[in-house]
Amino acid sequence: MKKKLDAILVVEGKSDVAFLSNYLDCEFVTTNGSDVPSSVIEYLKSVKDKKIIVLTDPDTPGKMIRDKLDENIPNLEHAFINKEHAIKHGKVGVAEADIDEVLEALNHRFVSSSKEPGNVTMTDLMKLGLTGSPDSKEKRELVGKKLFLGYACAKTLLKRINSNNISIEDLERALSNE
Repeated sequence: MKKKLDAILVVEGKSDVAFLSNYLDCEFVTTNGSDVPSSVIEYLKSVKDKKIIVLTDPDTPGKMIRDKLDENIPNLEHAFINKEHAIKHGKVGVAEADIDEVLEALNHRFVSSSKEPGNVTMTDLMKLGLTGSPDSKEKRELVGKKLFLGYACAKTLLKRINSNNISIEDLERALSNE
């Protein structure tokens, strides 16, 4: 039985729609790659009665799409799949993901925001070893995975942490083996 999603799900391409439509009942919008057409942005800007969820591939073009959409459309919701669960036959993408991973990501999405309601600072990230340390990348990957924020550089991770009011204690728990 398909899961009903009262939202618009933004994905990269037709193969993502073909895969996800087997499991989800919702409106799909495709970006057709990282060069998001202005018509897609204008359509999404015009939506007033539905949430817009961005689910892109866990790679650089997927991040570029998220960034472009965030620049143009307020209050998008983001769902991140972990890269290790989105690889088949050497290809990385939503269409290659394990459906359970996709559904879990959709259950842990967050709203992007240009304001930062949280109070975690870059200094806090340094103290936790999330930036400025030899193993910072691995720690950011762990935090992104455990808190469903996706992998990000320190600056982007800080924005996601504060957009979701994640506390330093939440970060410490994610870094521990609890």
